[in-house]
Amino acid sequence: MLINIENQTDFKIPTSKIENISRSLSDREVELIVCDNTIMRKINREHRDIDHHTDVLSFPLEGSFDELPLGSIVISSDYATSRATELHHTAQEEFILLYIHGLLHLLGYDHEVDSGEMRAEEERIIDAYGLPDSLIVRTSNKLCKDS
Repeated sequence: MLINIENQTDFKIPTSKIENISRSLSDREVELIVCDNTIMRKINREHRDIDHHTDVLSFPLEGSFDELPLGSIVISSDYATSRATELHHTAQEEFILLYIHGLLHLLGYDHEVDSGEMRAEEERIIDAYGLPDSLIVRTSNKLCKDS
């Protein structure tokens, strides 16, 4: 697995950890773009017609040709840093959580329409790497407690 990284910020990317996670899920290349909230807002507006920044966006390449990259993941380092502060873990941990989420989308998972498969796979990876709960797991756990 090769990750082509374009870091437009001074955020310290936990490269070896995301490479290990990527290698465990696929042998296809991934493009990773790290930007700030301003650029993320622009990308979100251009591609999703939503005029607000977000945490992570995934752009899978169509087709299943082994020699083509899976697609692109865009992560806001501003979001990762601020969310990590709120949740009392490191920005690198939050970044890895966002990367896992984006990578699963590239692999075809979609938590908005599946029956919990993406959440289960995300949780499995998080447990295997000793990471804090991800957004999808936190949201799922909160919904269970509120019911």
